[in-house]
Amino acid sequence: MRRGWFLPLAAALGFAFLYAPIVSLVIFSFNANRLVTVWSGFSVQSYKDLFADEKMLQAAWLSLQVAAISATIALVLGTLCAVALVRFRRFRGKTVLAGMASAPLVMPDVITGLSLLLLFVAMESLFGWPAGRGMLTIIIAHSTFCMAYITVVVQSRLLDLDLSLEEAAMDLGATPVRVFFDVTLPIIAPALVSGWLLAFTLSLDDLVIASFVTGPGASTLPIVIFSKIRLGVSPDVNALATIIIGIVALGVGAATLLQLRRPKTKA
Repeated sequence: MRRGWFLPLAAALGFAFLYAPIVSLVIFSFNANRLVTVWSGFSVQSYKDLFADEKMLQAAWLSLQVAAISATIALVLGTLCAVALVRFRRFRGKTVLAGMASAPLVMPDVITGLSLLLLFVAMESLFGWPAGRGMLTIIIAHSTFCMAYITVVVQSRLLDLDLSLEEAAMDLGATPVRVFFDVTLPIIAPALVSGWLLAFTLSLDDLVIASFVTGPGASTLPIVIFSKIRLGVSPDVNALATIIIGIVALGVGAATLLQLRRPKTKA
């Protein structure tokens, strides 16, 4: 059958719509002009300004720490929640737990951030903890909403898991705990990695919730960038975005190469 021109044109327009702004951002990160919309020649001055900006570097380091810790905590809690929802078919409060686990997925970020702020203020007045808002409150907030995403990812993988593998291990004398760590955990490991990466990205990208639960001296990278672009986009922001794009591209490329080199199993 002769292929028409519509599908290639639609695909080209779609990719252009998605990646043309990213390409222009990368190009203008090497602009010699301080105005990001006027090209005046090639220069790496914006990258020099970026690495000389201590506030931006501190915010980036803080965001990486928060994202890594939050994703790890959310991974543990989300996996336990998914196991409870899938493996324990009947227990009191299962419907409530399922609803509470999926509620952050549809809850607006403004509502989530405001409710967490009120919670932290009430806890501080009653118990004296947490004292003020900072890195700890951001980690708690990010772990809360990231846990919902990991629960969904791990739960979908557990539903597709062949229970006969676990039953065979238990028939051979393995305890439920050993079955989980020796059989179930290696099988669902790709889902765990995917969930952790998703939680890491969501935490690193969050602006709204972090704006509610943070305090002085604990500004994350999205907050700093948002405060800078309110006065206009500066070249160092383009340079930072280009570095992040490069890291993501390297990660995607490495994952693709590993997937292509993986030996194919015969059915």
